[in-house]
Amino acid sequence: MSTENTVFEILTKLTGKDRSEFNAETELTAHLGIDSPMALQLLFELEEALDIEISDEDAAAMETVGDLLNQVNA
Repeated sequence: MSTENTVFEILTKLTGKDRSEFNAETELTAHLGIDSPMALQLLFELEEALDIEISDEDAAAMETVGDLLNQVNA
């Protein structure tokens, strides 16, 4: 499974929203309703699924799905 597909699968599972609602400009908080506990779960699941580590500073800077994809692909 591609990194992008993994990200979208996790976002779909956490938010209950359809994948068609996601694009690079989609805001994690405003559009997807990701609050602090959900953000922690998102980071945990991404780190586990993709075998990566995302720093607190990088996590705090992620505001959109595009930011998230750029971070996991870095």
